[in-house]
Amino acid sequence: MAIERPNRRLTTILAADAVGYSRLVATDEEGTLDRLRVIRKSLIDPVIAAHRGRIVKTTGDGLLAEFASVVDAVRSAVDVQRAMVESNAGLAPDRRIEFRIGINLGDVVVEDDGDLMGDGVNVAARLEQIAEPGGICLSSAAYHQVRGKMDIAAQDRGQQQLKNIAEPVQVYSLSPMRAAATAPHTAIAPRLSIVVLPFVNLDGNSEQDYFVDGITESLTTDLSRIPGAFVIARNTAFTFKSKPVDVRVIGRELGVRYVMEGSVQGGGDRVRVNAQLIDTETGAHLWAERFDKPRADIFDMQDEITTRLARTVGIQLVAAEGRRAERERPNNMDAVDLAMRGWAILNQPLSLRRDRAACDLFDAALRLDPRNVEALVGLAFYHGNELRTFASTNREEQLRIAHTAITQALTLAPGNALAHFVHANVLHVSGATERSLRELEFAIALDRNLAWAHADAGFMKVLLGRAEEAEADLMNAIRLSPRDPGLDRWLALLGIADLFLGRLDSALDRLRRSVEINPNVAMPHFFLAAASALSGRATEAREARNAGLRLDPNFTVARFRNERRSENPTFLAQRERIYEGLSLAGVPEG
Repeated sequence: MAIERPNRRLTTILAADAVGYSRLVATDEEGTLDRLRVIRKSLIDPVIAAHRGRIVKTTGDGLLAEFASVVDAVRSAVDVQRAMVESNAGLAPDRRIEFRIGINLGDVVVEDDGDLMGDGVNVAARLEQIAEPGGICLSSAAYHQVRGKMDIAAQDRGQQQLKNIAEPVQVYSLSPMRAAATAPHTAIAPRLSIVVLPFVNLDGNSEQDYFVDGITESLTTDLSRIPGAFVIARNTAFTFKSKPVDVRVIGRELGVRYVMEGSVQGGGDRVRVNAQLIDTETGAHLWAERFDKPRADIFDMQDEITTRLARTVGIQLVAAEGRRAERERPNNMDAVDLAMRGWAILNQPLSLRRDRAACDLFDAALRLDPRNVEALVGLAFYHGNELRTFASTNREEQLRIAHTAITQALTLAPGNALAHFVHANVLHVSGATERSLRELEFAIALDRNLAWAHADAGFMKVLLGRAEEAEADLMNAIRLSPRDPGLDRWLALLGIADLFLGRLDSALDRLRRSVEINPNVAMPHFFLAAASALSGRATEAREARNAGLRLDPNFTVARFRNERRSENPTFLAQRERIYEGLSLAGVPEG
């Protein structure tokens, strides 16, 4: 009988642990946990990934990571410790978070779940325990791999008897990196970091407090769904309630780049909500919005207000981060910078010519970090849109790129609602309409505020011969985000549904509004041409046809006919009306 041997390999182990974790938590539990989450998400995880490391497991105050190269592991450790110096600068000593790090090259046992066991791991953990705060300890096995390859000054600490390790280990240490107590504050707040301060109840009516506080809590929850966002927990945010605040001080104290604040005022049968997004570095107002709503069902009103605010603020945050990267690091952008700049473009009204610049940014981001989820989703989204709008001149290649990118994104982030929405888009252009609708429903289950998914669910119903059901989904998308950059597309989809159902007057109205909002997309012009021709409006049909052909001179009725994307008999019969209208409008037959 064969003996099953454990799976072993030689690898580099990095063990890190926060110094004085219990003391920090006892002093300020929520603040410490919030800051540790920021440090992990915006500093440690990206550094380890950038140096091709893999996080094996985490604890409340530490982590274990694996590297194929000792040089990569040491570079990662040095980068983390240097970044922590910046993060701690200006903080009182009792509020600083410092790490000890140990690195070892050794033989390990690989468990089925990817965990690592054995002496190779134990030595790294014991090295971490004897490192000074802000310092790094290496075993001799690790040190000899980096000596002469890195510009580091290591101190030989001689043979050390480490706890529960049978043989003494030769230890080398790198000097601890510390922040000066009097240093000015230069902490680098994470990207997309924000705190929603408690909205102010201007009426002073205590009975309205629960509604005002509910807006703050719901906004905090909804903003947390933005990929890559760091949102300060509501318990910490509410410590600022009813206190005069300086947003720049709050930014430094909480380590956030942005503050959202607002007020609620009631009057008779109406409620007014004001909201502002502020840059904590400069104190500048980046965006402001006002809602005037009838005082109907207060919970429905709260839900509608917070949903709209969350969507708009998400777009504004990404745009602000894109501008910040261009301003501060124009020649040294990392993958996250590039991906955000790409999404800042995609979050504008659709323009395939402009969106190609977004595609270039996503490609550049993936060259730096092939595992950047936002760049993968953006790349798939761009290519899916080219296919969806019948603008592709290389269908199979673009479909391959989109499918590969979104599959990888979902592997890395299976709970990302936007990734599932884009996957649905790719399924749609692949002709898998039923699967696309199911994927959209799953995206909505993950994020009920994802207006794009509601809109596309309506369109999938058109393709499935259920055009009469589409309006409810599309109008829900508009309710969720009435000023959305995608509004022109949603109006066009409503117009298409009307065309399928023979509602020509409604189709004309919605398609006209679509091209007025965004005249830079060809397909709505062609649909408007079809609706105008079918309504006997020859001049308008000709103008819309010409506008479409200026944007897409290769468009033909035959090309459109060949891209059916559904074999539903009702859909195919209804689509004949579009072919007829395009032909009447004088669109080239092919």
